Amino acid sequence: QVQLVESGGGLVQPGGSLRLSCAASGFTFSSYAMSWYRQAPGKEREFVARIRGVGGSTNYADSVKGRFTISRDNAKNTVDLQMNALKPEDTAVYYCNAYYFHNYWGQGTQVAVSS
Repeated sequence: QVQLVESGGGLVQPGGSLRLSCAASGFTFSSYAMSWYRQAPGKEREFVARIRGVGGSTNYADSVKGRFTISRDNAKNTVDLQMNALKPEDTAVYYCNAYYFHNYWGQGTQVAVSS
């Protein structure tokens, strides 16, 4: 049974940091590209960051470049998203995604950036 379980969301002030984590199980984690997406209220889900399974190359949405860092641990089957210098516009539900032969999604974790 495939599972992607996100954690680490919460309420943070502008300029603060959060670290999201996604624990994966039920598939060959190291083969899959792992991504984070987000969806703000009233908006479509958008890409945030991706790390590939082979080689570990990364890419980011322009809106988060230089502030967010994605990383993975293939031994632990986890992928993290370190978010620094958070802005109110980063407020959204953040989703973990795994893509290779199949496309898997987690249930999401809420991030709210507000003073």
